[in-house]
Amino acid sequence: MKKTAAFFDIDGTIFRNSLMIEHFKKLIAFEIINPEVWYTKVKKAYDDWEKRYADFEEYLEILAGVYLEELKGIKREHIEFVANNVIESNWDMVYKYSREQIEWHRKMGHEVFFISGSPDFLVSKMAEKYGATEYRGTKYLVDADNCYTGEIIRMWDSTSKKKVLDEIIDKYQVDLVRSYAYGDTKGDLSMLRRMGNPVAINPNKELLLMIKEDEYLSKRISIIVERKNVIYKCGADIELL
Repeated sequence: MKKTAAFFDIDGTIFRNSLMIEHFKKLIAFEIINPEVWYTKVKKAYDDWEKRYADFEEYLEILAGVYLEELKGIKREHIEFVANNVIESNWDMVYKYSREQIEWHRKMGHEVFFISGSPDFLVSKMAEKYGATEYRGTKYLVDADNCYTGEIIRMWDSTSKKKVLDEIIDKYQVDLVRSYAYGDTKGDLSMLRRMGNPVAINPNKELLLMIKEDEYLSKRISIIVERKNVIYKCGADIELL
């Protein structure tokens, strides 16, 4: 018998921030990364986003490049230590809707998968906290001395997510019609389009426009917006200002 599954992105879909950003901040707090890096390479991008002169994705892209460069040569054990600290401090800083959906899927006996662009050493710990069946994240490679090389196998784009989605669907014999997908950016489009029950959680404008242009997806998708203590549900006909 084919199985019902739920596929979740993490950052912005479950977690109310970015696991990578929280890890970067903790690496600075523990002085594994020089605090000057924040002020010289990242702060302007953060300020522009905070004041809404730039998009969050622009800030995240700049920070991701700095993060990858700064990890070069750092021992895996140091990164793992800080990663544990990040998850213990932040694992329940999630959207209420998403947390309840994960609990519902597990209660119903559905398989739950986390597919995220965040580093796999963070995604694995988040998956463990929420009892996910399996997870996939961006792989950060290490050398023979267990030091990070600055090389990655990414997992934040739609093409990469589609590839692992195919593997999981085949491995678990997933029933696509009955299954669910949850995401918030264009990188989640392949997951959302594939499942019979797609849900966009606090989607950014780019994803919303893609949904509106996709007749097949727009007819089936639910859009969830969680703001303050209110959760809104709407369809693809939502008006953008």
